[in-house]
Amino acid sequence: MKIMKSMLALLMLLTLLLAVGCGADDKSKDADTPAADKPAATDKKDAGTKNGAAKQAERIGIKVYYPDDNGMKLIAETRTVETTQDGKYKAAMESLLSGTKAKGVITIIPKKTKLKSVAVKDGIATVDFSEDLVKNFAGGSTGEEMLVGSIVNTLTEFPEVKSVQILLEGKKVDSLAGHLDTSKPLKRMTELL
Repeated sequence: MKIMKSMLALLMLLTLLLAVGCGADDKSKDADTPAADKPAATDKKDAGTKNGAAKQAERIGIKVYYPDDNGMKLIAETRTVETTQDGKYKAAMESLLSGTKAKGVITIIPKKTKLKSVAVKDGIATVDFSEDLVKNFAGGSTGEEMLVGSIVNTLTEFPEVKSVQILLEGKKVDSLAGHLDTSKPLKRMTELL
């Protein structure tokens, strides 16, 4: 009985110390950190400013394209992403790579595929993927056309993008699966819409 009372008292003491310790810890963080040491709320949004103009993240609507489940055409899926104006191409490609759960369409890009980079210059979007794009791709000629079309049509949704050059590990490739020439920039594939 005496041991139980001692253990109960010890448990209550530990609970009290824990409660007091946690509260004091939170207050001390705020009290010890001068306002100048705390990051301003806009630091993250203003990171990467050029000539004093802030590049703030904003929510924009994009369209990404997936093949219908019959492999006959591409279907646009509208999404909203938060990105900077300079990051919109990357955000669109990452959204495409994330796949779809919509009925009647399928994800064509292999799951392990990584986006290495995407940049737009002189109307050409250059998009670089990991080799998993082809290594883990199991489609034939129609699948390859849908794969390429989903990438090209997603990026050419941006009016400044006139064509798309697909790279693997930073290099141009003649074809992704042996059926479609990807050695040069490709224009919007309207025949798939």
